[in-house]
This record gives sequence, structure tokens and C-alpha cells, in this order.
Amino acid sequence: MTEQRAINGLAEMVAAGLVAPEAAPALAPVEEAFRIRMTAAMRGRVLGVGDAVARQFVPEAAEMIIREEELGDPIGDEAHSPVTGLTHRYPDRVILHVTKTCEVYCRFCFRREAVGEEGSLPEKDLVAALDYIAVNPAIREVILTGGDPLVLSARRIKGLMERLSAIAHVDQVRIHTRIPVVAPEKVTAEMVAALRAARVWVVVHTNHAQEIGAAAEAALARLVEAGIPLLSQSVLLRDINDSVAALEALFRRLMACRVKPYYLHHCDLAKGTGHFRTTIAEGQALMAGLRGRISGPLIPTYVLDIPGGFGKVPLVRDHAEPLGGGLWRITDWQGGQHLYRDPER
Repeated sequence: MTEQRAINGLAEMVAAGLVAPEAAPALAPVEEAFRIRMTAAMRGRVLGVGDAVARQFVPEAAEMIIREEELGDPIGDEAHSPVTGLTHRYPDRVILHVTKTCEVYCRFCFRREAVGEEGSLPEKDLVAALDYIAVNPAIREVILTGGDPLVLSARRIKGLMERLSAIAHVDQVRIHTRIPVVAPEKVTAEMVAALRAARVWVVVHTNHAQEIGAAAEAALARLVEAGIPLLSQSVLLRDINDSVAALEALFRRLMACRVKPYYLHHCDLAKGTGHFRTTIAEGQALMAGLRGRISGPLIPTYVLDIPGGFGKVPLVRDHAEPLGGGLWRITDWQGGQHLYRDPER
């Protein structure tokens, strides 16, 4: 059986029936600004045009509405980058951007202006990043991100794990990926073996229960049964998963697959994503609505990545104080205070 090909670009979206031909001209500027790609696995999970899966990957004209508060680098990766490909925001951990390529390009991605370049981090930059980690013994954890680290071959992943394990003070590696859900066929026996050989946790990004079909369930099982612990992270997205019922279904589906819900992210201030954002108060109400309906292990932490690179905070009373009119005072992990304004609805 021939493997189905991913959908790349606007013309292929039209050919696949995901974009109406008459709508395509208005979407041309979106294609020029942001990459478009959807895997065959995700096309197979679309049950109707404009549904909860389709809206995550199919471009919309609203993406060209750039709000004043939106940023090219909303979480401040560049503000904390000591060497190319590395973000060092917290004392004990770093983010290693091993590639800028993804199997899918989410329309709400906080790195949407950076992702899409072909290839992985050049060897000279990878060496510089590993050297930086090696001479900073406070760094205990390395988080692999991108792009999506698991677009790399099993051989390259295995080699990178070996290089990280040679740094004595690094005792934890975390991989953030969408691959087990959006391209489950890439979770091969070779990839599982490469991950199993390392001290690695895998954090799976998925936003709606509809994304997780039989193939994704099998890919997650291959990882779990190899002894690889799995967490999840999701983004709160307007008209996609912003209801108690949708979140409950997602978290129950994840736990059935032996994946612990870890983070629910407030949608970041990436350019052209205002139509995806809820208000903080709406997110807090959803979290309150989940209490009592589902058990504690199913409930993730609802968090905001403070714009500008000040770190991630839980959206609870100690860190998020409403000032009225959609304005919030956000207190970061070091006690610094920042103003955040909800989008107008």
C-alpha cells in the first residue's frame, strides 16, 4: 500500500477539498507569509470542512489581521539565546532548537514566522550549543524542540541522545513533538529504540480528541510499552476546544492512551492568531468547570507564556490579577510584574 502524501500549499488544499476554489485568491497572502502543510493522517481525521481538526491546519484570511500587541517572537526565544539554536530562560534547563521543520504547520503556532526552513541545526551551531551546555553545570535538563525534533531520522536522534548523555550534569532530556499524533507512521521501531536508549520524556502536542485516531493510539502505545513516559501539551483555541466538553473529551482520550495531560497553554500573541485566542477569564472558567467532572490526573496546568520572554506562569490567583476591562497583572516566576490585555471578543 502506497503511503499517502502530505498536503503542501494552497493549491493542494484546494485539490483536497479543504479550501473552496473561489476562496483561494484571498488566501494567497497567507501562503506568502506562513507555511502551509497538513499530513495525510490529519486529513484523514477531518470529518467536515472547518471542523476542529481542519481549522488547525487550513489557512484563513483572518491570519492577515495583525493586532498591535502581536509579536514575531511572542515568548522571547531570541531574548535568551546565548548561542544559535539555544534558549536559556531558566537556570536549570535549556531549549535546543534542533530543526525548524515540522510535519504540519499549525495556523496558531507561536514560532510561525521562524518554522518552515529546510534541514536541521547546522553541525557547527549544534557543537556550539552542546559546548555551552557542557560548560554550564547548572543545566540539568535539555528540551528538544523546533520545528519538530522527531522529523529527524532515528539515526540522528540516537546520535544526539548519545552526545547529550556524555554531558555528566544533564540528567533529563525532554522532547516536544506532534509526530505521534500527526504522523504516527514515523514512530518506527528504530525511533522507539533511539528514544528508549536515552533518559527521555516525550511531550505530545494535541488539541482535540478528534485528532487521535487508531494509528495515533498505536504510535503512543509503542512509546509507552517501551518504557518512555508521555506527557501532553495543548493550546486553548477559540471555537476548536474552548468548551468543557471538548477539553474533557481530549483529556480522557489522552489518559486512555496513557498520556498525562501536562499543560494547557493560553494561545500566544503570535502574529495573525487573534481569531484563535480566548480571554484568560474564559480559560479560567473552563478549568473550574473541569474540576469535579474529571479526576486530578486528567487536569493539566493552565499557563501563560508571558510575552517578551519572562517565562511561563500558571493562570491562578498568585500569578494573574484581573484589573478590569480585560487587563491583567501577571507576576512571573522571579516576582516581576507585567501587564497583559485580553483580545476584544
